[in-house]
Amino acid sequence: MPDPDVQILVIAGPTASGKSGLALGVAEELNGVVINADSMQVYSDLNILTARPSAADEARVPHKLYGYLNGETACTAAAWAADAAKEIEAAAAANQLPIVVGGTGLYLRALMEGLADIPEIPPEVRQTARRMRIEEGNDTLYASLKDKDPVGAAKLKPSDRQRILRAWEVVEATGTPLHEWQERTQAKPLIDARYMRVLFQPERAALYAACNSRFEAMLDAGALDEVATLIARKLDPALPVMRALGVPELAAHLVGKSRREDAVTKAQQHTRNYAKRQMTWFRGQFNASEKINTQYTESIFNEIFPKIRQYILTSA
Repeated sequence: MPDPDVQILVIAGPTASGKSGLALGVAEELNGVVINADSMQVYSDLNILTARPSAADEARVPHKLYGYLNGETACTAAAWAADAAKEIEAAAAANQLPIVVGGTGLYLRALMEGLADIPEIPPEVRQTARRMRIEEGNDTLYASLKDKDPVGAAKLKPSDRQRILRAWEVVEATGTPLHEWQERTQAKPLIDARYMRVLFQPERAALYAACNSRFEAMLDAGALDEVATLIARKLDPALPVMRALGVPELAAHLVGKSRREDAVTKAQQHTRNYAKRQMTWFRGQFNASEKINTQYTESIFNEIFPKIRQYILTSA
């Protein structure tokens, strides 16, 4: 693991706030490596819809953990954090600044604070859970969870498919509810490091407008073709890549279940809803060193960069 004195810059915030732009600029100035912390940008199947950095941007500075997994893989926060720790170690060894950028709060927490130590779930239990959800529906799986773990089920929305699946797997495999595992085990950070945490928290109306316009730009860039290619793979609909923002809505249009304009409207609404949830999470869960109350611009870079540089110099 890196030396305890290693410095890590974390740039967080909601979707469409401009995190990648700041990360790119800082990496160029401070010999940095940009490390992805977005749960959907890890997949190679979705370049356009996840707004991954362009090939030109990736050529300017090193980018890690972007598009490095196949969509048939269900990436977890623990698995990503382990991969991120390796990239941070490599960057530190090369005297480069690790710049972790993304909007997936659980991923960032897993890296900086650690996760509860829960036993590995046997493959047969995972298969049973997924088969139950596919053949009998999410409502049946949720009802089963309420029988096995009523306290945990009460904390989840019936529509929260992924968390219901995870909670069911844990209690089925271990006999102990997920929330009890989380309460009894003390999480430890994977990296002993000093963090500077920069948080984007733009004004909501401007952020929502940016979400809408960016989705339109994604369509112009070929998002429908990207989803059509993904559909052709016939992956399990419960996989994360199949639930990425825009995928269910555009998929419904491609198979004739909705009009294009309706699919776009729904996708934009879901994106705005997601951005709102992100902002709520970061306000309550992310201890920011610096907050940026607008979207990224060149003037924002000129304002925040001296503070980042000062942090790096004084922490060295």
